Amino acid sequence: MSSPKPVAHSHCKMTEIVLPNDTNGLGNMMGGRLLHLMDKCAAISAQRHANRICVTAAVDNVEFQSAIKEGEVVVIESHVNRAFRTSMEVELNVRAENPLAETERASNRAFYTYVALDDAGTPVPVPDVRPETEAERARYEAAAKRRDIRLVLAGRQSLDQASSLMDDMLAALQRSTDAAG
Repeated sequence: MSSPKPVAHSHCKMTEIVLPNDTNGLGNMMGGRLLHLMDKCAAISAQRHANRICVTAAVDNVEFQSAIKEGEVVVIESHVNRAFRTSMEVELNVRAENPLAETERASNRAFYTYVALDDAGTPVPVPDVRPETEAERARYEAAAKRRDIRLVLAGRQSLDQASSLMDDMLAALQRSTDAAG
């Protein structure tokens, strides 16, 4: 197993102008087209981190906050938040730039899970992530909670096995007990 890698090692930034064939009848970028670009960006981040072919295992929490209009530039940035045994959580943040008005705004955010594969298509271990900033450490910890939630909802893990969630629940219970008396 290789040594942990910094988050910056997996960073990917993609840009693309939104053309008429990318839009719906309202002149907004189609969601499926955006998800396709996001999947490509996330795959690059996962493969940079794992040095392996990686496949999408899950797409969580896609938030469409603001439509991207024809003629705007979509900017997608991704990085690996945390690696587990054979999987990685990749965070994507999407912005829309209006080059005429010289403005930009947040558009979308999502978390994708990728699994690294060997030449036979079997999942293989991936290096850990080495968070280097306070923000990276917070995203690293939050990734474990999201993973536990995903596994519990999928029925692949019981709630009592979700250690990151149990720690949060116990801490909340302790705070409420302390506040009560």
